[in-house]
Amino acid sequence: MKTSQRFFQQLLLLYRPFENKLVHVLGTHHIQRAQWTILFYLYEYGSATLVELSSYQGVEKPTITRTIQQLEALGYVEQMTSQDKREKRMQLTELGKETYLTVRIAVDKFEEEIVHNLTEDDLKEAIQIMSSIRNNLLK
Repeated sequence: MKTSQRFFQQLLLLYRPFENKLVHVLGTHHIQRAQWTILFYLYEYGSATLVELSSYQGVEKPTITRTIQQLEALGYVEQMTSQDKREKRMQLTELGKETYLTVRIAVDKFEEEIVHNLTEDDLKEAIQIMSSIRNNLLK
């Protein structure tokens, strides 16, 4: 088996158990994974359009629209006023920020548990590799 084949087989074997356990951790806080990704993005980058969020997640805009509507109903996000009325720019509310930080503690604990035996350099190299592969996919 070629090294690239083994690499992608390991990636597939990693994805499902990671996703399942992350969904469980988020579920204890009544947050869905798609919602978490948006909360993360808005917390890290401040605000975003629906197009930016759909591009970040690699999903269609209608999918983001539904998730944003759920987050608005929960009081976690709100639309910012914008010069361009065609552009819907979203940001976290104070409740959204508080919720993100609370859930972040649980997610950090989960993530630390599964990488505890890796060095900082291992993680930085893995990040660089995954970023390069994603960039190749998006070309």
